[in-house]
Amino acid sequence: MSTTTFKKNDRKAIFGWMTYDWANSAFYTTVVGVLIGPYLINLAQQAVGEDGVILDLYLFNVTPKGLPAFCIAISVFAMVALLPILGAIADYTNLKKRMMAFFCYLGVVASGLLFFVTEDSYIICSVLLIISNMSFAAANVFYNAFLIDLTSEDKRDRVSSYGYASGYLGGVVMLIANIVLIKNAESLGISTGMAVRISFLAASLWWGLFALISFYLIKTPRDALKIPPGKGLVTIGFSEVWQTLKELRRLKYTALFLVAYLFYNDGIQTVILQSSVFLSYELFTSRGIPEDTSFLLGIFLVAQIAALVGAISFERIARFIGAKRTILISLIIWCAIVIYAYAFLETTTQAWIMGAFIGLVLGSAQALSRSLYSQMIPKGRESSFFGLYEISEKGTSWMGQLLFTIIVGTTGSFRHAILALIVFFVVGSIILLFTDTTRAIHEAGNLTPEEAVVS
Repeated sequence: MSTTTFKKNDRKAIFGWMTYDWANSAFYTTVVGVLIGPYLINLAQQAVGEDGVILDLYLFNVTPKGLPAFCIAISVFAMVALLPILGAIADYTNLKKRMMAFFCYLGVVASGLLFFVTEDSYIICSVLLIISNMSFAAANVFYNAFLIDLTSEDKRDRVSSYGYASGYLGGVVMLIANIVLIKNAESLGISTGMAVRISFLAASLWWGLFALISFYLIKTPRDALKIPPGKGLVTIGFSEVWQTLKELRRLKYTALFLVAYLFYNDGIQTVILQSSVFLSYELFTSRGIPEDTSFLLGIFLVAQIAALVGAISFERIARFIGAKRTILISLIIWCAIVIYAYAFLETTTQAWIMGAFIGLVLGSAQALSRSLYSQMIPKGRESSFFGLYEISEKGTSWMGQLLFTIIVGTTGSFRHAILALIVFFVVGSIILLFTDTTRAIHEAGNLTPEEAVVS
């Protein structure tokens, strides 16, 4: 096993690590979060009509309106199969940074090529979306694993939180720039479609150029785990996935945390992804008022800015009461948010306030969950375990979407659907409450942040 480690808490290396969140969040916020869905739907509708069938899968049909979600689902299924194997391979080689760079720039190229997709080329657009989203997640496995190499236990909450904060800030800067470009496209002498395509390219270049700083400042470990005789990288990848799952049986509280995270993160992701649909229907469509796109984009921006503030502010709270208790507080606020949306939301002013609270607890829950989990995994197995973490974050976020869809279809009410998501926050909170995080950290052979300070 490797005995060579990074110099912990090196400021340059940590700055480089944070810079990568600043870099890749521009792609996820602008391309995946806001622009690609409407653009892909428009391309598909030009080719097959508004309600045309793109794929007949017997159980259901894929139509233009469902194509973006279908592409994301395909990329998620690919992640489930690929990410743990890639993580295991990285643990047994000194290729962690090179693999991160490979998938980073695969994603950069795929998303940059979206600039050239026009007219009815929805198939090419779909393929590029799948590749770029999958590459984004794959690079994040290695990026998250570097958090353990770069920081001591007592600094990890802070570094993780500031990393997320830099990502939210980078995403906001790029999104504002792209919104300004799109809104002023005609006065600049270009079409709205061209402005959207330029935005794709700008976000991709932002991701790729700022990532260069990260790869320059983050150093690669010189040693790695030894590959057993008679095994190659691919075979060791598959066997390590199985070994990691077996090890989770021993690290039962780490496994319990993953289950808790699976539930409450599913609720978080569903609220985020469905909030624009919910607000659009409840504040505009149901009242016969035309949808206000600028208002919805504004809410998204407010949430991103609040997430930056929340990531930093709740990290300071965690210093005093611990990461677990702080996450539980944020989950209580999430419960209050869905109850408020169900029972009280009536005006756009209330929506602005709700958007701010969503962002506030979004940043804290994500940042502290990552740092807490990083303390619960064995040294030398970081990439393997973060492969499972990435699956819990991205690969299981279909449950809330399915429940939301079923409730809307059954009751016809978006308010009942948003309220139903409280089950994910409640179940996740209860499981986390009974997860002995201190024991989980010790079982993994690590120190708690408090113990690390003393030592």
